[in-house]
Amino acid sequence: MCADKKHEKPNIFKSVFTNKCARCRRGSIFTNKNPYNLKNCMKMPDNCPECGQPVEVEVGFYYGTGYVSYALSVAVCVASLIAWWLFIGFSIYDNSIYWWLGFNGLLLLTLQPLLMRWSRTIWMAFFVRYDEDWQQGPPEGTGRVNTTFKGAI
Repeated sequence: MCADKKHEKPNIFKSVFTNKCARCRRGSIFTNKNPYNLKNCMKMPDNCPECGQPVEVEVGFYYGTGYVSYALSVAVCVASLIAWWLFIGFSIYDNSIYWWLGFNGLLLLTLQPLLMRWSRTIWMAFFVRYDEDWQQGPPEGTGRVNTTFKGAI
């Protein structure tokens, strides 16, 4: 089943925030829609249900998501610091910095399941490109050919 040519290319930001496959941007890469169901929040199917793209591209593929998760966490911390500074403010005469640290810790703890899912989706989008002509099953002809040693043996 080929993708509809009538539909425009799905937005990458929408597909990342809704945890869709990077290749077709239609199939969900997590089996459970609720990120706060902590027993099953990180369970992923073997292949995308829409296009058949392997979700785990290679063994240990998602080890690099720690870097993406760290960057997302820093962005959340900076955003909460700026929001706290604008709405509540900081002063040397009170302990508002400690209240912000507590608030920021609770915010990061609350957002952690979402950040882990988004980091996996972003990491997959780094390495798997959108293919408007995707077909059901694995892509054909995507294997690399080493031209340096071709015919050497």
